[in-house]
Amino acid sequence: MADHEKRMSDTESLMWRLEKDPHLASTFGNVTILDRPPNMDLLYARMERTALLFPRLRRRVLPAPGNFGNPTWVDDPTFDIRYHVRHISLAEPGDMRQLLDLVTLLIADPFDRSRPLWHFIIIDGLQGGRSALVQKLHHTVTDGQGGVELSMHYLDLERDPGPLPAIDPSVANAAVDISSPDATEALRGAMTDSLRLPLSVLKQVRDVLSDPSLIGTIGSSTSATVKGLLAQLSETDGSRSPLWTQRSLRRRFETARVSYYDMRGASKALGGTLNTAFVAAAAHAAGKYHRELGAPVESLRASMAISTRTEGSGSNAFTLARMLVPTADMPLPERFAAVNEILQAARTGSSNGSLEAIATVSTMLPTSVITRLARAQAETVDFATSNVRGAGVPLYVGGAKLLENYPVGPLGGVAFNLTLMSYMGSMDVGINIDEAAVESPSLLRESLVESFAELASYAPERSDGASSVVSDDVQENSTKRRWWQRWR
Repeated sequence: MADHEKRMSDTESLMWRLEKDPHLASTFGNVTILDRPPNMDLLYARMERTALLFPRLRRRVLPAPGNFGNPTWVDDPTFDIRYHVRHISLAEPGDMRQLLDLVTLLIADPFDRSRPLWHFIIIDGLQGGRSALVQKLHHTVTDGQGGVELSMHYLDLERDPGPLPAIDPSVANAAVDISSPDATEALRGAMTDSLRLPLSVLKQVRDVLSDPSLIGTIGSSTSATVKGLLAQLSETDGSRSPLWTQRSLRRRFETARVSYYDMRGASKALGGTLNTAFVAAAAHAAGKYHRELGAPVESLRASMAISTRTEGSGSNAFTLARMLVPTADMPLPERFAAVNEILQAARTGSSNGSLEAIATVSTMLPTSVITRLARAQAETVDFATSNVRGAGVPLYVGGAKLLENYPVGPLGGVAFNLTLMSYMGSMDVGINIDEAAVESPSLLRESLVESFAELASYAPERSDGASSVVSDDVQENSTKRRWWQRWR
């Protein structure tokens, strides 16, 4: 078994420890609208198979002795697929608002830490005979892009795909190895964690945390990575919003949809990427929201999850970039250009003050100190963004077709999280909101919808280049189908 499958990485260990503060919970989810109720027996069987191919679905977390070192993943001997895959119903005919209100409660409900950290909930009773699949995972299991790769094991390209290939017995046997690490192995892992950084570096971190003014005294010999993470850990500049000042555990979930083709066309026309368009639209909407409520603001601080995934990456491979985005009243193309430059600089900066480097330092600090620092860092950010690339081909689960996909990103102490997932020509946006911070969630949603529509207006007319767009999509979808089959 690969070590990254057996032991948590530093980043995963950090997310696990931070949940001592419920405001910093890292649970995330996805709300998938289905054209009909799925075949539950088929879904149970598919997820049983998936739990063999993706072993963290059947493993629980075993803390290190005395919390000295990173936790390990061990098999849950009482693993029961029907505990993790659940089936409930709204009172028919349920509408979208009822579904989303239920989802906020399901996502916010803490996991039982003695069991594997995931739930799939089928919710029947939606208007039009539809159902929904709510995928809920703890971030230590995988990240957003890893969740997409995980879905390849239980989603199909056809409504009736027929039997799947048998699993290699060696893979199945490895997945159900329930042995826990012995005392010697646990001690070896803890010592490895403790020696990850030189003592001189740890002393610099400790000194700067106790007195941030010492950041300027760091010697030229100190690595850029350590300088970057020290700068991030000592950042005390508060968030910028005069309105989004309160934090709570009350949640509201909203959704929006925008054309993938329009956003891509507008991005190219304005000289940037889809990520630029997404963040620019978020900043445009945030500024509009503040002006509407009589509290204009020049800039807000946003964070963005950036994938660092490679072929050899573990279950979590991302870092976080923080940036000030302009929210003053200005033409959208001007804002787009500014955000494009800001994103390029943020990507460079995130490689120095990386989440992984900060997580490595955190293994040597008490949990109480880490949660205090994390809350202080969260208080410097107004809102969070993330972009997950989904599928461009029709998908099915248990014989039901996926119609829409709305991601539910973790708040982590910010006012709202805006996460986007592309699927079948649409960009589905999930807006996870702290109700104490955002007093008018409906206004925020309306501002986002208007900003996306304004941005889409800069896309060229589809008839001007429809043939090339269609050609690109056919080629891209063919590639995705081959990519998908490789995982089956």
